[in-house]
Amino acid sequence: MKRNDVFGWVGVIMILIAFTLTTLEIIHPKTLVYGLLNFVGALGIIISSYTKKDFQPVALNIIWLIVAAIGIVKALI
Repeated sequence: MKRNDVFGWVGVIMILIAFTLTTLEIIHPKTLVYGLLNFVGALGIIISSYTKKDFQPVALNIIWLIVAAIGIVKALI
């Protein structure tokens, strides 16, 4: 498995963990953990997709990353 594929899989897993933890009400979506899971997850998918020239997931995850960054900032304030 190529390194960029690992980034993509880690990204997918982190976003799924964030979704699962909030759905099961283990963490709140306004927490720092939730924001970090989504931010790092989106970054991993961006890296993997960009290297494959698959730009639809790149565009989606850039927005996902920006929203996660806003959530991280709000959680820290």
